[in-house]
Amino acid sequence: MGKFVITIRKNGEYQFNLKATNGQIIGSSEMYESKASCENGIESVKKNAPEATVEEQTA
Repeated sequence: MGKFVITIRKNGEYQFNLKATNGQIIGSSEMYESKASCENGIESVKKNAPEATVEEQTA
């Protein structure tokens, strides 16, 4: 099972990474000013990701 890892960046902002069971980062968040906002971002991903669609775009 994957896990969310919260880190505090050098600028004092928070960011989370979603890591697969093998430790590989499979998703990264934007920067958040507070830990609470970062945790809300995690909850949003947990809530909305099961219903997310896949969209293909050409570069």
